[in-house]
Amino acid sequence: MNKLSRGLIGLLGFLVVWEAFSRSGFVPQKYFPPPSTVLLRLGELLTQADFLLELVATVLAWAIALGISIAIAVPAGLLLGSVRQVRTASRVIIEFLRPVPSVALIPLALVAVGSGPETKIALAVYAAVWPILFNTIYALDEIDPVMVETARSFGFSRVRTMFTVALPHSAPFVLTGIRLSAAVALILVVSTEYLAGGGVGLGNFALNASTGAGRMDLVLAGTVVAGLIGYLINEILEQVHKRGLRWSAVDREAA
Repeated sequence: MNKLSRGLIGLLGFLVVWEAFSRSGFVPQKYFPPPSTVLLRLGELLTQADFLLELVATVLAWAIALGISIAIAVPAGLLLGSVRQVRTASRVIIEFLRPVPSVALIPLALVAVGSGPETKIALAVYAAVWPILFNTIYALDEIDPVMVETARSFGFSRVRTMFTVALPHSAPFVLTGIRLSAAVALILVVSTEYLAGGGVGLGNFALNASTGAGRMDLVLAGTVVAGLIGYLINEILEQVHKRGLRWSAVDREAA
């Protein structure tokens, strides 16, 4: 039995348990509709232009946030990982900022940035930077010193050593960080849309569905869409990891 078959069996089992629990009467179906109802609503939503615009808005904000995170975190990680003096000088501020929950910064972001898409993008960037940054730093910590010394013995400059030795060694770790950050960025985008309101996106759709007519079937349908997006993103990045970094010694299955 391959990985796909096991995954489908697990998904089917989950849906059966969900359906049985929802129809058991422990919780009114109005508040916890069965998957048969949710999937029916999902099919209807995917044919509606307004919902597709919400979906596109969320995915676009996620993609922008992840791209900015990569552009910030990879160079910063290479700098902090290769120049110990800079890493030591910045350690206190990094360890102070890293544990701060991004959701707790929503009020500050609304005041500083406004209620537009910039808010969810900024918060998603703040949350998504850390996994990439620390994976990059860790990769440089784990590099074999013999590789660096060999490159230098051939007259390679620090910059050339970075691009020919450090970056190829770091690539699997960086991509693992990107996979983690992709999920974090999606969570922050949808959460900010839901908590901050305004604008468009899956979170805003769920907010309107829950506070208007209390349509939990629509809320769960939107949630399922967000979960499917996260799953597809992770699968794509995992395939990139497997096919693009076949030479990597990193255990991709464990990642």
